[in-house]
Amino acid sequence: MHSNTECLKGGFKRLPEQTFTISEAAEMTGLSIDTLRYYEKIGLVGSPNRGPGGQRMYGSEDVGKIQFVTYLKRTNMPLKKIMAYVQSYNEQDEDSCYALLDEHRSSIESQLTELNTTLQLIRYKLEHFQEIKDGKEKGGNL
Repeated sequence: MHSNTECLKGGFKRLPEQTFTISEAAEMTGLSIDTLRYYEKIGLVGSPNRGPGGQRMYGSEDVGKIQFVTYLKRTNMPLKKIMAYVQSYNEQDEDSCYALLDEHRSSIESQLTELNTTLQLIRYKLEHFQEIKDGKEKGGNL
């Protein structure tokens, strides 16, 4: 069985423990500073510790969690479901974590199937246009 941290982080290798400013965390996760603040405001990510002068200081585990949330968002998981996942994690409800991720996995697999079908069609069209450029064929359907 995976640890609670792995449930949220997705089992990614732990980063060495260190702290990062909000700018560094934003750069590491590919999010804007405003997005990090928004995610904190809506409870999607926990409030980080504060350094001198109240500056947000993110630990390695915080950054790992933010990265996983970012991956879920980038694969079109709605914020509402990501929030449900984070809540399940916080409540140590591995069954709910599993169910939410399994549903999302299925959604990603459907997206991949659709993308592969579209990619095949684009490759076919590219071959067709290359033949036209090479003078082998004239006209045809777009």
